[in-house]
Amino acid sequence: MARHARDHHADIFIPAVILMVIAAFTVGDIVRPAATSGLSETAMVARHTATTQAVAGIAATGARAQTAQTLAATADRLKATPVPTVDWHAPSETKAYPSITAHPKLRIEVSIAAQRVYLYDGSRLLYTMFASTGTDNSTPKGHYKIEAERGDYFYNPNERLGAHYYTSFHQHGTYLFHTVPTDAKGHYIASEAAKLGKAPGSHGCVRLTIPDAKWLMEHVKTGTAVHIY
Repeated sequence: MARHARDHHADIFIPAVILMVIAAFTVGDIVRPAATSGLSETAMVARHTATTQAVAGIAATGARAQTAQTLAATADRLKATPVPTVDWHAPSETKAYPSITAHPKLRIEVSIAAQRVYLYDGSRLLYTMFASTGTDNSTPKGHYKIEAERGDYFYNPNERLGAHYYTSFHQHGTYLFHTVPTDAKGHYIASEAAKLGKAPGSHGCVRLTIPDAKWLMEHVKTGTAVHIY
């Protein structure tokens, strides 16, 4: 409550000061006509310029103060926005996955900034999936297509990580959509799964919830367009 009161008073104070400055110079011209009438044109222009600069300076200060207040308010709102809790055992949305038959031109958009996978048909957004892309910008940006390589499980001994339900989109088995990772014993790693929708975590692949990865592997056709940005 106190913060709002101060902001309101600041909004009133800044225009009031500008008016006071203008009034001071204007009244001076009225009550001292003899002084001003004796000024040369150059001196009068200089005086007018000084007045304009003074008012502009106060206005700029007010604009900066208002901008700072706006940025602070935006930061407060972002801090107050809850980070979604992702159930990586469940689909990202409660509605059904889109029908491939009904949407033969379906395409996949991957937003690294948002950590989301979007399924589109034209300009229509059909479904949104939580994702976790590669750390250190290791997920390649660009336009790709779903490739033939896909399967139920893989394990990479060099990384000591595996995953279920993989589908290749670049370099034929190198860059994949797949589930959150598993350890050497095939157990899902909860700490890595917690990054879904929040932060990058992979070596370049796009991680998804278990049902999302399974649906994509089973239904999305080879040749489907993929755009990563």
